[in-house]
Amino acid sequence: MKRFKAFAMAVFIMALISGIADAGVSGSASVSVMSNYVWRGFKLSDGVVIQPSVGITYGGLGANLWANYDTDPGEHDETDLTVSYSFSAERFSIDTGYIYYALDGVEDTQEFYLSVGYDTLLSPAFALYYDFDEGRGAFITASIGYDLETSEGIQVSIGASAGYNLKSEYSIGDFSNLHNGEVSLSMNLPLSKDVTVGPVMAYSFPPE
Repeated sequence: MKRFKAFAMAVFIMALISGIADAGVSGSASVSVMSNYVWRGFKLSDGVVIQPSVGITYGGLGANLWANYDTDPGEHDETDLTVSYSFSAERFSIDTGYIYYALDGVEDTQEFYLSVGYDTLLSPAFALYYDFDEGRGAFITASIGYDLETSEGIQVSIGASAGYNLKSEYSIGDFSNLHNGEVSLSMNLPLSKDVTVGPVMAYSFPPE
């Protein structure tokens, strides 16, 4: 029922956006197959997960529906709905929105978030996620990254980030301190104009 409500909300929002204008609306769909589900430094699966995602945007307004299917024990255990608004100001890119986490086995929760990036060397970015529901706290990330595109149109991305828990109680604990670091390497391999395959390697680790 919780996942149905999240899906119904997403369908309503997407229909509303589409109704604003027939032109200028774009959609996307993807499927990720990951060796483990890792979220903010936590390993949330014992094996391979499949994570489908669908989204729609109109201008800076967007809605996205994401799900997690754990192949061991073979259960669909999470559906997330994100509603966002993105815009640019000078060299800054700003993304703000709302996330509803529909979860199995634990209480659902909700967040507001704000992300700010700056267009310069290593593309530094800062994001704040505020859980006003079950977590009653915040999680902060700071990240850098570098993109390189080859003559064949293949894009290689290298990234690093650090996470800071700010008294968020949801699956983390009521404390304020550095929580995890992460490094990643990914590629975008265009198969056609509309289809891209992207292998990703990422390593998340606790601070010493």
